[in-house]
Amino acid sequence: MPKDDGIGAATVRREDVRFLTGAGRYTDDIQASGEAVAMFARSNVANGVIKNIDISHASTMPGVLAIFTGDDFTEVGGNPAGWLINSRDGTPMHEPKRPVLAHGKVRHVGDAYAAVIAETKEQAMDAIEAIEADIEELPAVVNMKDALSANSLVHDEIGTNQCFDWGWIEDNRAATDAAIKSAHHVTRLELVNNRLVPNAMEPRSSRAEYHRGNDEYILHTTSQNPHLTRLLISAFVLGIPENKLTVIAPDVGGGFGSKIYHYGEEALVLAAAKKLNRPVTWTADRTEAFLTDAHGRDHVTTIELALDKDGNFLAFRTETLANVGAYLSNFSTATPTFLHGTLMAGNYTVPNVYVNVKAVFTNTAPVDAYRGAGRPEATYSLERVIDMAAREMGMDPIALRRKNFIKPDQYPYASAAGLEYDSGNYDALMDKMEAVGDLAGFADRRKASEAKGLLRGLGVNAYIEACGIAPSNLVGVLGSRVGLYDAATVRVNATGNISVMVGAHSHGQGHETAFPQVVADMLGIDAASIDIVHGDTSKIPFGMGTYGSRSLAVCGSAVVRATEKVITKAKKIAAHMLEVTDKDISFEDGVFSAIGTNKSVPFGEVALKAYIPHDFPLEQIEPGLEETAFYDPANFTYPSGAYCCEVELDPETGKVRVDRFAAVDDFGNVINPMIVTGQVHGGLGQGIGQALLENTTYDEDGQLLSASYMDYTMPRADDLPFFMVDHSQGTPCTHNPLGVKGCGEAGAIGSPPTVINAVIDAMQSGGKNVTHIDMPVTPHRVWTAMQNA
Repeated sequence: MPKDDGIGAATVRREDVRFLTGAGRYTDDIQASGEAVAMFARSNVANGVIKNIDISHASTMPGVLAIFTGDDFTEVGGNPAGWLINSRDGTPMHEPKRPVLAHGKVRHVGDAYAAVIAETKEQAMDAIEAIEADIEELPAVVNMKDALSANSLVHDEIGTNQCFDWGWIEDNRAATDAAIKSAHHVTRLELVNNRLVPNAMEPRSSRAEYHRGNDEYILHTTSQNPHLTRLLISAFVLGIPENKLTVIAPDVGGGFGSKIYHYGEEALVLAAAKKLNRPVTWTADRTEAFLTDAHGRDHVTTIELALDKDGNFLAFRTETLANVGAYLSNFSTATPTFLHGTLMAGNYTVPNVYVNVKAVFTNTAPVDAYRGAGRPEATYSLERVIDMAAREMGMDPIALRRKNFIKPDQYPYASAAGLEYDSGNYDALMDKMEAVGDLAGFADRRKASEAKGLLRGLGVNAYIEACGIAPSNLVGVLGSRVGLYDAATVRVNATGNISVMVGAHSHGQGHETAFPQVVADMLGIDAASIDIVHGDTSKIPFGMGTYGSRSLAVCGSAVVRATEKVITKAKKIAAHMLEVTDKDISFEDGVFSAIGTNKSVPFGEVALKAYIPHDFPLEQIEPGLEETAFYDPANFTYPSGAYCCEVELDPETGKVRVDRFAAVDDFGNVINPMIVTGQVHGGLGQGIGQALLENTTYDEDGQLLSASYMDYTMPRADDLPFFMVDHSQGTPCTHNPLGVKGCGEAGAIGSPPTVINAVIDAMQSGGKNVTHIDMPVTPHRVWTAMQNA
């Protein structure tokens, strides 16, 4: 049984006390006297040459303190992509500069070409309107297929709209082609992974201070990754010495990937704060968020599945066009390649896999990692084509998947897509899913729906993902320009309470609850006495932030290692206090005991003694009790799951309603079941939103047609059923000390194909031979597909 507040306990999130009572402290809440406000002049054309920017009148307007244009940043660097990807022929990707402010050209609607700093927001907005920008509009490149042959270029200096043409694994190509050519049956499907806007509750915001006396900068910003933001600004963009820049991410109201990256607004407010010697702040409005936050997904994929006559998988082959938008962002090149292509074997014993991805520049907002980042795209392609193959071959979709699953005795398993899975039991997940989802009762529920004039469909999915992005030596070979370790410091104070400084950043994940559970369990103390410090580069040794479901697997493992070091040192102090050697000390439930005696001392007394070293043998024991550990994982973690969904479809209107949804996941060991369930709920909501509702739409001129909640449909409570969630089938990860696998993105990975498979099943149950429909399955799309079937 778990401790009341240790590992495995479903303790209530402590941070919710402030979040639910309005006591959170966000970037926009941080204000000081003398603060100036930044606002940005943004392009209203998607592609254009900047002929002239006249700021003469705007500069004289009331309250205006300074105006910046791209000319002010020609001598500084640009924000680089985090991963260097090589094309199939070995040539490196095209990597045009991403400037702080557009210079020479604007490349998407919303691209900032000037910034006004004024006393008030209203004065800054007035001055923005007074800037006269002469921009010669050029034809916009919007459609990815057209972009590769278009005469108009997003970046003239590279001479093409193709960023790279990547193949994985190139040595598999011939064998995969041969397997498909000679197969008994080949299912071929073209599908779209629709573009999404992240839409976190808190828009991006940045606030900069410059202290002239010691030439130091402080940046408060809405970041999932403050250390990386500091590194990029220091090393690549502004050249500020890293030890002179502190980046602080306070409470952050959601990120979903879009706040991993460094954005130009952060650099701008820093430059402005130095020029004016006063704080400068900027907070996006929702329209700016739609136009400029990194979008997600946006793939067009052709996938082929080859099978023998018995339904055994022989090969997967895919060709994907991946939109990177107008500029490269930090994970934009990794998401469609190594976070996507390496998962194209799924949970299956398929012997041949080949993946080709062409990344394309377009005159649209940059595209980067969004919850799942590559794994939803891979899972959607795999699980849709498998479902289609089952129907074409007259096989049960669940039976076809089971036939090809990797079995428990095959681990560790080297997939044909280049990963080594360490643990899993996909049949057990499917068994549990069938029970939790009550698939035995589906036929009766279908009849009840038909009695109401509705079509009921059942969709299933089996997914695997790679998360906890690591290890550094592997990702370095794959093109990552940083290591993907993490760090933690465990500081035991003299009174026995503990501060844990972690490199991961919480923006909804529950770190302030889950990390103390780990330390409390190891030390046998009350979790309430443990405080988590995160998001401040001046207090934390280093950290690679929060994304890719890496917090517990990577940063949590660093916490374990640092805590182990604390215990090792504490044993020496306890041994000194009990007059034995540290080899004769045992530690259990917060008490150090001398083995073979009745002598013991509690953890709190040892902590106090560490800071009162009157009689320490200083050559053997240093005063204090604080330890730091860096942890670089040996492998990714591989969560997996089996999902089922039932939808009701109105054939008269095309309206789809998700009626039931069961999600059974393998997350390894679970630290806090309630937090895990909440993470799955959130991911399911986003995945169902993608499947049914959300879609980012540009017209042929590059104008964003879905630039507000009037045009971009977010899921609401009444769009979602009560979810049935189970994570009791965990197989522990074999290579991190906690045995944990990531949970934060699973729901968004597994749900889109499950919903679409259910919609296809519903339409076919009504006699309509619809084999595929692209997301989002709006009433109009569904009705049209049924009429045209």
